[in-house]
Amino acid sequence: MEWDQTIQMIEATVQVENTRPGGDRRISAGLLVSAPYWDGTPRTVLVTAAHAVDPSETPEIRIGWRFSTDDGGWSFAPQPAPLEIGGRDLWARHPERDIAVVEIVAPPNIAARAIPLDWLADERDLEAQGVGPGVQVFTLGYPRGLSSNRAGFPILRTVRIASYPLSPIRAFPTFLIDGFLYPGNSGGPVFLAEGADGHPLVLGVVTQQVDQGEEPLGLGVVVHATYVREALAILDERVQQDAPPRRRRRVG
Repeated sequence: MEWDQTIQMIEATVQVENTRPGGDRRISAGLLVSAPYWDGTPRTVLVTAAHAVDPSETPEIRIGWRFSTDDGGWSFAPQPAPLEIGGRDLWARHPERDIAVVEIVAPPNIAARAIPLDWLADERDLEAQGVGPGVQVFTLGYPRGLSSNRAGFPILRTVRIASYPLSPIRAFPTFLIDGFLYPGNSGGPVFLAEGADGHPLVLGVVTQQVDQGEEPLGLGVVVHATYVREALAILDERVQQDAPPRRRRRVG
């Protein structure tokens, strides 16, 4: 079961490409989360680092979809995902943290692999799981734009938490992990393979590597998953304001 759900984390992590003016192509990672609308309508949201999403420079990002083939293999097919439609923003950035969420339309087989919203850890989960310095966790990403194979699957790596304390989150909004990270790891999830309820627990999102001058220190900065939830709340508020009155009406 643990292995199967780790595979779901892998399948829910995708390559995010942002081509800047002048042709500067930047690769990041993103996590697909099933975050239904307030009325229960299904919705898939891409969670990534905010610096991977910049509508002032490009109106869309490209997401690396993967499809199984009849011969048992996989094909890699990046497709554009708009950041706004008809003047309505499909994305939101957290006002204080390097976190962005984008409402997307994913192919049905890929949307089915998006992780549930309750896999995102909050402060109570950290306490219940005894998450602290030295705990082994995993991260997924595309270091230097590399993937684990031609199918575009992310690279899974083992790291350890290198910070103390991790809470209260308001006082310590980020934490460090011990492991060499590179451009392309940004936006990738950091997670426990198995939380208290038996499923993976996403602790946060990688946002940067730590360097001392030109020297990499083998450390990464992770923003707590709590801020992903807050970015989603901003997106929901924006969508409700833009929605027609019938859609804004709550059920029950």
